[in-house]
Amino acid sequence: MKKRAKRALKEEEKKEEVLCCCEYVNRHGERSHVAACCCDCEDLDDACDRFLKREPQKPESLSHVAAVVSDRIRVPWFWGGARKLDLSIVPPLVLLPALLHLAAFHFLLGVLVLTALPGLVLWYYFFTHRKKGRTLFFLSLALFSLGYMYYLFVSEVFPRGDVGEGELAAVSIGVGLTLLTLIYTKRDPGIVRLDQQAVHSTVTYYSAPPDKDSSFNGGMQEASMTAVQRIGSSEQEGLELKESGRRNWCSVCRVVQPPRAGHCRLCGVCVLRLDHHCVWINNCVGQANHVSFLLTLVFFLLTSLYGIGLVLRSVCPQQNVLTALLYCPGVYTQYSSALCFTCAWYCSIVTGGLLHLLLVQVINISYNVTEREARVALREKTARSACWGLVVDTGVHSRGLWSNWTEFMSMGDKLRLSSPTDLV
Repeated sequence: MKKRAKRALKEEEKKEEVLCCCEYVNRHGERSHVAACCCDCEDLDDACDRFLKREPQKPESLSHVAAVVSDRIRVPWFWGGARKLDLSIVPPLVLLPALLHLAAFHFLLGVLVLTALPGLVLWYYFFTHRKKGRTLFFLSLALFSLGYMYYLFVSEVFPRGDVGEGELAAVSIGVGLTLLTLIYTKRDPGIVRLDQQAVHSTVTYYSAPPDKDSSFNGGMQEASMTAVQRIGSSEQEGLELKESGRRNWCSVCRVVQPPRAGHCRLCGVCVLRLDHHCVWINNCVGQANHVSFLLTLVFFLLTSLYGIGLVLRSVCPQQNVLTALLYCPGVYTQYSSALCFTCAWYCSIVTGGLLHLLLVQVINISYNVTEREARVALREKTARSACWGLVVDTGVHSRGLWSNWTEFMSMGDKLRLSSPTDLV
């Protein structure tokens, strides 16, 4: 009976530890519920009281309120309790459909919205870039833009009858390939991992007592007599390593960076052949995922250009596809046509920006230079630049056009990824 009672108590304790879909453990380690998001908020109450009494706010009050709000906004989840929701995901989900539908009402509203939207995105980019913080805003905007444009294409353009099933299948395959390559790009960019052969042993060497025989302890005198020599050799190796790897030493990751590797301050890791940190995928672009990053750009641009052509052919059938963006009479007489036309303009703006990014990537690969190396060389004035800074030739790693592209396409195969436990 006692054993059964103990088992019953253990099962009850396990049940109490399991969180339901709406429960979570807050930042204080206490168990809470999603429905109690507005309860017991002392920081918010204090801030509101000071605001109503026209008293100055405490320096740390706003940061405490932001921490409480970000901790209590949760999404119910079936496994492990409610999940924390990053607030930077929400604005694109709300603002993008609202602004595009607003721009479809009138031509002037369309010009205003499509001019202000890129400006807001650039302002937020420089704001977050100055603070050196990671955000999911741009990744959320990119994924939601792709999904929302595909939804409008299926729900608004395809029912018109101007787009066939084969063309819809081609757009669907393009969207699918873009997402697959993006998922692969989001994986390990080629993080510099700890070399286990360079790790010194944790065994402590002791010298033998002078009053004991040399054959004591099974002949371990050899190790004890070479302890001083071992210390001297390790100091000498340390000096050589310090002299040779002083410039490549990363004080944050505490590793010696291989050639062309770099430390990303946003991700907090060193990446092999670091090209840049892309905010649109919220990840670094390095040796392991640079090829898939380039494929993501190619698949997206091909799908976008093909989709824009299909939309303009359906909305402006009497105009040429190349001139329909600039002149499409009567498109604002019907709201559905105006919405499709506005989305085509939005996709054209995004496509133009990514075409510039693809052009820079192709030029850098052709000269075997990364974006990080190009910025450093331009800052130190050690590179030759042309075409308004688009072409940057450092002259260090370039071996000709064919050799550069061959090295780029095969550089991912040279990696030997270690296990996650080896991560520095």
